[in-house]
Amino acid sequence: MVYRLADEAERDIVSLLGALRHVAEHAVASMERIVTAYFRARDELEPVAAKELLTRLRRGDVVILDVRPEDEYGLGHLPGALNIPLRQLEQRIAELPREQEIIAYCRGPYCVLSFEAVAELRTRGFKVRRLENGFPEWKAAGLPIEVAA
Repeated sequence: MVYRLADEAERDIVSLLGALRHVAEHAVASMERIVTAYFRARDELEPVAAKELLTRLRRGDVVILDVRPEDEYGLGHLPGALNIPLRQLEQRIAELPREQEIIAYCRGPYCVLSFEAVAELRTRGFKVRRLENGFPEWKAAGLPIEVAA
């Protein structure tokens, strides 16, 4: 059997799909503006790309800060990363060196944890940037990771 919508229902569905597309386009544009404003306000410096970070890791001239919760860190993290979850940053700030640049990372390019950590550390005079992407992208690229013992 073949079913077909009546002409009126077909027009209604096409109108509905058009309205949904209009709402989606508007919502995506609005969300894009909000995301851009939020993230740019917190991080005006260019983020560090994975390849650059890997080179700097090998030279030993950078400290890597993982601001994800402890359980996520335990499942895998960048080599040598220091885990200070964002909620503990204020209490544990003395563990961070002031003489080296710090690269913070978390779950991905739009993870607010690293943006918030960078903003907080900059207000306290630290030289800090964030990783362009996060741990999932690093791991997916086949770059070296460590797992907590």
